[in-house]
Amino acid sequence: MLRPQPGVNQCATSAAIRAGAKGSGACNLYSYVTLVSNPDYLIGAKALARSLNMVKANYPLTVLAVRDMPGLEELEALGCQIVPAPPLALSEPFRQRHTRKEQHARDPFTKGNKPAFHNPRDNFVKLRLWQLEQFERVVFLDADLILLQNIDRLFEFPEFVAAPNLYESLSDFNRMNAGVFVARPDKRTYERMLLQLDTPDRFWRRTDQTFLEHYFPDWHGLPYIYNTLQYVWFNLPVLWVWDRIRVIHYQYEKPWETDNPKAELLKPVIDAWWHVHDHGTLPDHLPKPGQPAREPVHG
Repeated sequence: MLRPQPGVNQCATSAAIRAGAKGSGACNLYSYVTLVSNPDYLIGAKALARSLNMVKANYPLTVLAVRDMPGLEELEALGCQIVPAPPLALSEPFRQRHTRKEQHARDPFTKGNKPAFHNPRDNFVKLRLWQLEQFERVVFLDADLILLQNIDRLFEFPEFVAAPNLYESLSDFNRMNAGVFVARPDKRTYERMLLQLDTPDRFWRRTDQTFLEHYFPDWHGLPYIYNTLQYVWFNLPVLWVWDRIRVIHYQYEKPWETDNPKAELLKPVIDAWWHVHDHGTLPDHLPKPGQPAREPVHG
């Protein structure tokens, strides 16, 4: 069973127990969980943690840290609990099939650009959340997203609930996106997953996402507003309604990348991320798709 590092309180800050919460017992039973595999995703996790505080989330954020790295103490200062989560013990043939080079050669990403720091094999460490048996239920959140509204109600949902992989057309509703989902930790589930994951010649084209869609074929669908992919901004602008969106997911290009090729196209969406990262609040002005954005102020 994965355990937090010594000295980290599961309800570390006042943000974890607020007026209207279900009490400290509920706090101990529920947790948001994210995965930090390298320093770049640590940057994203800081914005995620600040967004949880911004929307007054009643439950803490547990960070699965794939490796030790400078800056994890900044997440602790934001109320996160750090849980060491080493890479899965997978066979060498499996590891070779899922290198960045092999994945991009066998099934390239044609809709967007994966950043250079993206390591496909690290995505599978996400499965370790099923080892977190100290929690009755968890809501997983990718480190490259922010909350715009409180989503604590997701803890009332069963396993396995996720939103569609909607970024271009209605056909996307048939596919799951693993950036936000509800799970019930159980080491038996984790062990069964490993048996199905590392099988001869099996290639998971979109790593954890494809595997989870396979393992939970009857997954329950959430509305897209609980995991709104940033490409909806320009591909399906009629669906981009700031007041309704609960979560923005910065799939493909990351808002903190200095060479983001879609920086101008996604400027208002990126500005929102930076404002949360720098100030812990959303900008005063949130333009509709097609409206001009104001100049952001970072720092």
